[in-house]
Amino acid sequence: MEPPDPRNLVPPGRTAPFSVFVGLVLVVAVLLSVGPLVSFAGTLPDLPAAFWTMAVLAVACDARPFLPPGRRPSSSAVFPSTCFIFAILLGWGLGPAVAVQAVAVLVSGARMRHAPWRVAFNAGQYACSLAAAYAVTRLGPGGIFDGGGLGWTDIAAIGGAGVAWFVVNYGLVTTAVRLRFGERWWPNARHGLPFELLSTGSLLLLAPVLVTAARASAALVPLVLVPLFAVYRMARLTVEQHQLAALDPLTGLPNRKALLSEVNEQVHRHAERAARGEPGARLALLLIDLDRFKNVNDALGHAVGDRLLVEVSARLTDVVPASDLVVRLGGDEFAIVMTGMDDVTQVRALADQVVRVLAEPVPLDGLPLDVGGSIGIALYPEHGEDFATLMRHADVAMYDAKHRNDTVAVYTAESDHNSAERLGLLADLRRVLDAGAAGRSALPDAPGDAPVARDGDTAPVVRDGDTAPVVRGGDGAALTTSVVRQRGGGRWFRRRHRPPVVASDDELIARIVTGADPILRRTARPADPTAVPGEPWSGPVGVHRPGDVGTLSAGAAFGGDPAGDPGEITMYYQPQIAIATGEVVGVEALLRWRHPRRGMVDPEELIRVAEQSAVMRLLTRRVVDDVVEQLAKWSAAGLGLRAALNVSVRDLHTGEIADQIADRLTRYGVAPDRLQLEITEGALMADPRRVLTTITRLHRIGVGIALDDFGTGYSSLQHLRRLPLSEVKVDRSFVLGMTEDSDDAAIVRSTIELGKALGLRVVAEGVEDEKTWRMLHAAGCDAAQGWFYARPMPAEELVAWLGRYRPVRPLGGHDEPDVPRRSPR
Repeated sequence: MEPPDPRNLVPPGRTAPFSVFVGLVLVVAVLLSVGPLVSFAGTLPDLPAAFWTMAVLAVACDARPFLPPGRRPSSSAVFPSTCFIFAILLGWGLGPAVAVQAVAVLVSGARMRHAPWRVAFNAGQYACSLAAAYAVTRLGPGGIFDGGGLGWTDIAAIGGAGVAWFVVNYGLVTTAVRLRFGERWWPNARHGLPFELLSTGSLLLLAPVLVTAARASAALVPLVLVPLFAVYRMARLTVEQHQLAALDPLTGLPNRKALLSEVNEQVHRHAERAARGEPGARLALLLIDLDRFKNVNDALGHAVGDRLLVEVSARLTDVVPASDLVVRLGGDEFAIVMTGMDDVTQVRALADQVVRVLAEPVPLDGLPLDVGGSIGIALYPEHGEDFATLMRHADVAMYDAKHRNDTVAVYTAESDHNSAERLGLLADLRRVLDAGAAGRSALPDAPGDAPVARDGDTAPVVRDGDTAPVVRGGDGAALTTSVVRQRGGGRWFRRRHRPPVVASDDELIARIVTGADPILRRTARPADPTAVPGEPWSGPVGVHRPGDVGTLSAGAAFGGDPAGDPGEITMYYQPQIAIATGEVVGVEALLRWRHPRRGMVDPEELIRVAEQSAVMRLLTRRVVDDVVEQLAKWSAAGLGLRAALNVSVRDLHTGEIADQIADRLTRYGVAPDRLQLEITEGALMADPRRVLTTITRLHRIGVGIALDDFGTGYSSLQHLRRLPLSEVKVDRSFVLGMTEDSDDAAIVRSTIELGKALGLRVVAEGVEDEKTWRMLHAAGCDAAQGWFYARPMPAEELVAWLGRYRPVRPLGGHDEPDVPRRSPR
């Protein structure tokens, strides 16, 4: 059974207002037309042949109206009868025009299968339009075509009548459509207005010519069919050309232009469906990219590649329902528009079918070709409400599927590395770096004699043998640099007008950070509400001090001018402690960006944003400059420190960092052995040959090399043998779990033993409690850092902390505490 035409249906819940409006239109039409129709019945024998010719042509033309392609159901077709009926109105009055219009509406309604209420409404709307036009003509001198010449008032009356007809007719139709679908009136009316003005306006302007010709001879009236037919044929040819322009010449599938039109059309329909509360109001755009198509083109030629694309298009057409659209975007990219969905599982089911079809080899010339495909999915309205947004998000999801070696991926904001938010963040990062470079250009190249400690922090550094309690704090998210002390400790960034930290607000920030970080959640400890901000912490070992979080307070984070202030980049420092002696042997520096709107930007997100562009080069330059300058200042204050910088993959690939470090060391008079570079396994594996070249140059200069986050990447043990390393850092993810997980404890012990065997210093990150500290001592680890010892802090606070610090040494031998064992697998 054929489904009913949606244009003949009224959505549930809108029947009452729409029916009232239709009834009012019919009542007004009857009241306006009954008198003229009665008069018309008495004048039928006296009507000339020209009238009957126009009436017959009007009814005949409406039997085959012109339906523009791609128009929404709410838009009307083009009826050539308009010019004949308007001419009848001008020449013979309202009654004859309404009568002929009613017959034409009946014929066109039957031809287009309109519902009875729709036929009645069309007849009523035209009657009202003709009545409005007739009223305007009566404002003139009257008898426009009674045989005399036409004056300017007559021409104005004819033009005004055409305008009145159009305004009333278009207004009634648009209002009826909006009452049915409940949308805003003007935006949708404006969308169809240009087309209606061009088509209907042209027909209305032809009516006076018809009346003038009819005054000369009725035989001239049919001649108007020639230009009408020519216009009709030109319109049809234009439509066919547009249709061909929307097809891919190789596969015969719709192309990108057709996809744009279809998505816009379907978004409109699904928005109407959602507004009516109907099911199936979701739309999906699936973007498909063939995985190994380039190999086929390169090996077998483009002719075979074209045949492969034709076969793929045929398979897609077979598996996709006829109600959905399959598109070839170009090259080896295809798209599918899936409509009328209620759940994302329906889209995944179709995507899985497409994957299975593409996974089957394509036999060409007896050679089976394997291509496969990756599919990205974007949903309306969740992932976008227009074509451009849906297309971009589907593209992001498709590349996400490729990178994860998966076949299907639904768009998520986390995988969108080029979102508007991140682009804005990147722009702000560039601004803050440019501002820092401008400020630095006004400073001298060599450090002065100003003391390092500020704001009253003048306590001397305490050496070994002091017995004051350890000041313990927190380990924030580490990034960008570390500092290792030859016989003491410290690290980098030059502070510029940093506002004071409001310690009382940090407990809330700590709870937020802990709740968002799964690693911190595993090791969270209750805070002591009696602690006094700003005072040394002397509570139980392993308990976090309130406020010891490597971030600023909420009040400081969200201050500033959001429009013009990009924030401030600064460095926090976390000491590294020799486990056996309790001596401070290093400080890891943590990069912090206090953004005026976002607060403290997550360091990992900061690096992800920077590494996607040339801004990473500016950030590295800023880091190197500040670290070397800070080393020189520490030297002037009597602190002999050795600093280590974390660098990105981009830095190690270019090799520019080696020249920059050599230049800065010379400029500030800092010995090369005072600097250490930290690299990750991921950076090492990205391009081992180029990375090894850069590291070797740095080693020859005299800069130390440390392997950071060891055990979390994909490097083999040969890198520990080939690289000129001096230190290995055990990743905090293993250290945090070693007291609860025997596997983590075994990994840490093995890493320490391996480092010792190779003559490398071993540093453990993420030491949060006393038990972990004692286990690392029992395993023979050289140094450690974490909340157990101290929180990250600015440079001036670090100097004050060193003045208060007293080493704490483990007591007893190397007996390792018991660790819970897992049950055998």
